[in-house]
Amino acid sequence: MYTLLLDSSNTSLAVGLAKDNVLLETIIYEAWQEQSEHMIPEIDKLLTKYQVKNEEIKDVMVGIGPGSYTGVRIALTIAKTIAVALNIPVYPVSSLKILKNGNKPSICVINARSNRSYIGVYQADQTLVDDCIMTNDEVKSYINEHPDYIVCGSSSYLGLEGYISNVLEEMLSLKESTSPMENSLGLKPVYLKD
Repeated sequence: MYTLLLDSSNTSLAVGLAKDNVLLETIIYEAWQEQSEHMIPEIDKLLTKYQVKNEEIKDVMVGIGPGSYTGVRIALTIAKTIAVALNIPVYPVSSLKILKNGNKPSICVINARSNRSYIGVYQADQTLVDDCIMTNDEVKSYINEHPDYIVCGSSSYLGLEGYISNVLEEMLSLKESTSPMENSLGLKPVYLKD
């Protein structure tokens, strides 16, 4: 059985297909403000390439935020639509947590604009700092206080080079520790607005 993996919470579009919890293929590229135009055709490409029938899709995993307001809604809306149409569960995953570097202590960041960052800190399946918003100066201080942690994500806006993960590999690795939502209509995006 197959799992679809979707994320558009930041500047990239990410679509993946897994079979029996093994990632078959990922499509990830920069598509800032174009994710809505490309995500469904990319899903169709993967399903056609692997000759996957609708009834063979057993669940969907999706990044639910925080991140770009519109970007978060694109993948989430598509995931919910697929889940309702096929009567399958959705696994919601933090868009920050999928940026982490495997089991290493990871400070995951996304630019929240206005001199702020979305930040979450993780090690393996453990959350060390819940997803939140900090000023960029607070984030830099936290990074300086934790020199053994790896900064993850597109952190060039902080003047730092961050580790860039395959977000869909990380997403799939979190499946066992994530609770599925059987009623996907109740699934809400995480915006972390003040």
